[in-house]
Amino acid sequence: MHEPILEIKELKKYFPLKSGMTFSRKEGWVKAVDGISLSISEGETFGLVGESGSGKSTIGRLVLKVLDATSGEIRIMGYNLGEISSKDLFQFRRNIQAVYQNPYGSLNPRMKIRTIIGEPLETHKLYSSKEREERVLGLLQKVGLSPEHAKLYPHEFSGGQRQRIGIARALSTNPKFIVLDEPVSALDVSIRAQILNLLCDLKDEFGLTYLFISHDLSIVEHFSDRVGVLYLGRMVESASKIQLFKHPSHPYTSALFSAVPIADPDRIPEALPLSGEIPSPINPPPGCHFNTRCPYKMDICEEDPPSVEIEDGHSVYCHFPR
Repeated sequence: MHEPILEIKELKKYFPLKSGMTFSRKEGWVKAVDGISLSISEGETFGLVGESGSGKSTIGRLVLKVLDATSGEIRIMGYNLGEISSKDLFQFRRNIQAVYQNPYGSLNPRMKIRTIIGEPLETHKLYSSKEREERVLGLLQKVGLSPEHAKLYPHEFSGGQRQRIGIARALSTNPKFIVLDEPVSALDVSIRAQILNLLCDLKDEFGLTYLFISHDLSIVEHFSDRVGVLYLGRMVESASKIQLFKHPSHPYTSALFSAVPIADPDRIPEALPLSGEIPSPINPPPGCHFNTRCPYKMDICEEDPPSVEIEDGHSVYCHFPR
């Protein structure tokens, strides 16, 4: 196993909830991320999975330094993001990039493709003008497009082609780490496998490390090496994909699995009964945040659960792992 390229310890991100005519009165906090710890090794793909509002994208933005953490620590590629200087932050942004969910919304509609892909090279003053042009054309070919596409605008491409352009832009500065925030959820099913296979090939060719954010368990199983399951801002289970899909041990993870359609009419998945609605992140339940919906709830569940390692590399945050 390689050395961790990313280490997160007790990470929290609370957004103030304000009211009043000038929104100056603070009434509480939205606890988007509430004490997350994880590590990602170099060359690994770590999948974050959970329902909408679980904190997946917020973690991605914290790792990208788009948001500042409320508390906790993020160390990535030798940088402590809580103490990073402006000079180091500029260098850091060269080595970490992102591919976003909406391939059209993340591309400037007024720029030609050569400008979109070449802009990071110009910002970081990489290569000469001629070399930049050659790199842009080379990257277009790497992602399965033609050099002729460099002179077109984003609206002239399909959704899958736009995502390929976003991937080419992310690769332009030779990053070491890429945050993939739902990179295929906006695409047709027929295109998703093509983009995922492309990302796998690029990872091997360029030695990339991925933080892969998704709500789709089948895609996470195909694409990730290890998986973390989030619920209401907290990690409830973390394991290799083989361990997780063979033996899901937290009741919430089991509930996610029971909701996945199975392409076998003779196989009926065991449904885990869930009661109630997802609690508000403004006022989450005490202890295990899942205790208001868990069919196995006991009084002790209103206390914070420990991290139970049921096998090497498989941790469950539950008083009674299954």
